[in-house]
Amino acid sequence: MSRRCVRCQTVYDGDARFCPRDGSPLVEIAGAPRPPAAGKRSATTAKTAVRKVVKGTRGPGLDAAATLSDQILDRRYQVRRRLGEGGMSFVYEAADITTGETVAVKVLSPKLASDRNAVERLRREAGLAMRLNHPHACPIIRFGETEEGMIYLVMPYLEGELLSDREARVGPMDARVGIELLVQMCAGLHHAHGLHIIHRDLKPENVMLVREPDGSDRAVVMDFGLAKDKRLGAGAQKLTATGIVLGTPEFMSPEQVRGRELDPRSDVYALAIVAFEMLTGQLPFDGRTPQEMMVARLRGTPVPLRRYRPELPVALERVLARAMDVTPEERYADVLQFGEALTASIEEPTAEGGFFARLRNTLRR
Repeated sequence: MSRRCVRCQTVYDGDARFCPRDGSPLVEIAGAPRPPAAGKRSATTAKTAVRKVVKGTRGPGLDAAATLSDQILDRRYQVRRRLGEGGMSFVYEAADITTGETVAVKVLSPKLASDRNAVERLRREAGLAMRLNHPHACPIIRFGETEEGMIYLVMPYLEGELLSDREARVGPMDARVGIELLVQMCAGLHHAHGLHIIHRDLKPENVMLVREPDGSDRAVVMDFGLAKDKRLGAGAQKLTATGIVLGTPEFMSPEQVRGRELDPRSDVYALAIVAFEMLTGQLPFDGRTPQEMMVARLRGTPVPLRRYRPELPVALERVLARAMDVTPEERYADVLQFGEALTASIEEPTAEGGFFARLRNTLRR
C-alpha cells in the first residue's frame, strides 16, 4: 500500500499514517507511487524512488532515547537538554534547525517503541492535537519517526512553571488567583471538546503556567497523550500500552475507573479535583494509596472544601461538590458551565466588575 503526504506530496510504502518529514496525514493512493513534487527536498534515499519508513523490530536502545542532549535528532532538531520523563516518553528542549525556533520534543520511551498500541496512541495524539489552536491548549506541531525507529512529537516550547511546581512552592492559592487559572483551563478544554477531543489525564503536572509580558500567568493545558476523539468507537479506548494505566489514578473520574464511555463531563470531574488541590493543597478523597482513593471515588463523596479552607465561600464548596458528583448526569454539562459557576461562586455584588468580566471573556474565546 502506498500513501502520499497531503503537504509535501512525498510518497511512502508501508502502513505509516503520518509524514516523517512534516507530520502531516498520509492519504492512500492508487497505482504506482509518484515522486515528490518538483522543488521539494526528497525524503528518499539515493538508490530508491520511494523511501520506506523503517520500523525496527527492537527499536532504539535506552541510551539513544534517554541521552539525546547535544545531538541532532532526525537531521532537523538540535537537542539542547532533557526537561523530564514520564511513563511513556522523554521530553527535551531543542532548536528547529530549519527555523531557529525553540521547541519541545517528546520521544517515545524505547521500551514502548515496538509496542503497536503505544505507537498508535502517539499517532492519535499527533492527529488530535495538531487541530488545537487556542492560547490555553498546547498543540502538536509535528509527528516524526527516524530511520532508526525512534518516534517523537514536536510541540511549542512553553517557558514557565508547571502548576504542580507552583503548588509545591506556594501552597494553597488565593481563591481569585486559582479560579482565574481554572477558568483559563476551562476555555482551553472547551476548545478541545469542540473538536471532539477528551483529555482524560488532567492533573497539575499537565498544566503549564506561562508568564506573560504584564507579569500575569497564562494556564495552558498540555499533553493530550491520553486524549480520545469521542467520535471513535470502543476500539479506540483499548489502545493502551502494556503496563500503562490510561489516566492518573488520583484524578480519574468514576466512569474512567470503570472503563466506560467518556464525554466532556469526565474532564469536568478531573478539573474539579485539580481545583480542590489548588485551593487546599489536599486531595478530596481519603486513601493511603492512589488505588484506595480510586475506590473511594466509586463508593463515597468528596471531602468538603471548607474542611481545609473554612474561609472560602460556601457557594464554591457546592460548585466543586457538584462537579465531582459520582454520576455524570449530576455534574455540569460542560466546562463552560463549570467555569461560569466557579466565577459566580466568588463574585460579590459590591465587587469591581473588571475582574469577573475578564473571566467571562476568557470563557468566550
